[in-house]
This record gives sequence, structure tokens and C-alpha cells, in this order.
Amino acid sequence: MELEYFQLPSGKIEDVVVGTSVVFTKTVSESDVYLYAGITGDFSPNHIDEEYMKAGQYGGRIAHGTLLLGFMSTASARMRIGRTVSLGYDRVRFVGPVRFGDTIRTSYTIASTDLARRRVMADVRCVNQHGDLAAVATNIRAYVD
Repeated sequence: MELEYFQLPSGKIEDVVVGTSVVFTKTVSESDVYLYAGITGDFSPNHIDEEYMKAGQYGGRIAHGTLLLGFMSTASARMRIGRTVSLGYDRVRFVGPVRFGDTIRTSYTIASTDLARRRVMADVRCVNQHGDLAAVATNIRAYVD
């Protein structure tokens, strides 16, 4: 079962349950893409030049793949399992385009725990409104208590 938010009352890694999942959903607007381009400085024509992109396989502009990493981070923040920090995202892949107006559903699911190293690994997936996979990654979080 996926929840919008999850709070682990104990905050202890020993109580983290593999399979616990949260979801974050957002519709990607043109302003989201332009604001992201302005923040990052990534003004690639892939994201801001409709005429340039019309001739390519996507038929128009697409959102930055790294914008989806932000969605992954948001989903991670909704999984409140204790005092943890993200050590990063492994095996990040942008496997499908995100078009302006797409609604992206980002699911964050606890995949495993490493009690000795005090780490939690999660599978993260971004899927559009048609069920097409847009991005995947593995997030690693460390307890810092």
C-alpha cells in the first residue's frame, strides 16, 4: 500500500519495514521547466526550444531528467523513518521523456536495510499518467543518530 506520507514513530532502523512505500505526484508545467532551467543554468534546446525539438523523436520539448531527481527527493522526504541523510542516488536512469503537462507519479519504496552500516535502500520510480516509466533510481539513506 502506498501512502502520501509515512512516519515511523520509533525512528529506529530496526523498525523499518521493507516494502513500505510513499508516493508524490506532480504535473509538470512549462513554468516548472523554465524555473528549473533558470535555477540550474541548463538552457538546452531540448527543454526550451519547441521548434528545434519538433523535428526530433520526441516531437517537442521535454523536461530535464534531473527535475525528476527533485521529485525523488521530495518522495524521500515524505518517508520519515528517523534522523537520516541521503547519501545519493545510484543507478539513476532517465528511460522515457517527460512532456509539459505530464503528471508524474514518483513512488519511493523501502527495498532493504543494512543494520550494521545503518543504511536504508529504496527503489524509486517515476511514471507518467499513461503508466510509462520515465525514471528509476536507488536511494541510499544513512542514520545519523
